[in-house]
Formats: sequence, structure tokens, C-alpha cells
Amino acid sequence: MAITLLNPSGLPEIDVYRQVSIATGSKLVFVAGQVAWDADGSTVGEGDLAAQVERCYLNVATALAGAGASFDDVAKLTVYVVDWTPDKMPLFLEGAARASSKLGVTPVPPGTLLGVAALDVPEHLVEIEAVAVID
Repeated sequence: MAITLLNPSGLPEIDVYRQVSIATGSKLVFVAGQVAWDADGSTVGEGDLAAQVERCYLNVATALAGAGASFDDVAKLTVYVVDWTPDKMPLFLEGAARASSKLGVTPVPPGTLLGVAALDVPEHLVEIEAVAVID
């Protein structure tokens, strides 16, 4: 595996991600921001943050697989959430947990969650992009 995840001493240990990833692979994989679209381009879970987070993670996994990678290879995630407030965290975590259950992996690479005013279309509440490293 090309990625080692860790929480260095002196930084807080956070359950939903690790503070640092160390990449030793030779190929970089950049996954464009994935939104809650199904394969036909229809929005999944309109108005439901948890459902959209789940779908975004599943779409990221599909994109990674297309490049010969998986969540085990992800060095960094960036998440954009429309009108983010901390009270939305339980819904976000619910969606991530549902995706983790379906994927059989808990994606915990370093990540950044950003609140944004809007995404590509009004129906989309979340977008997730990934950077992976593979051998």
C-alpha cells in the first residue's frame, strides 16, 4: 500500500480522519469532485444530506476503481458542503458510515471540509474530491 495514515503526537486524534498521510507510490490519481449523481446523471437524495454524502463517497470509490485505486490509496479528501454549520455533522457522519458499510472500508485520510454558498446545481448539497497515490 502506498499510503500510511497517522495522528502524530501533539495533534488531536479525530475519529473521522487522520491528520497526516505519507505517500510512497509512484502515480498520482486526482478524482474530480463527485456529487450525488447516479450513473444516469440523476440526483440521488435531493434535500437529504446523509443520502448525498453516501452517494458522493460511493462515486469517489467508483472513480478510484476506474484508476486502479481504492480508498486505501487516498492521501487527501476535500469536502464541500452547501451552507455548512456544525449541527450538520451527524448527517454527514451518517452518510459516510453508510458508504463505509457498503464499501467495507472506513475512509479516514486527512481531509478538509469547507462550507460553500452553492455547488454546480441547486439540488447538490455536497461534493467530495480525492487525491490518491498508487504504485
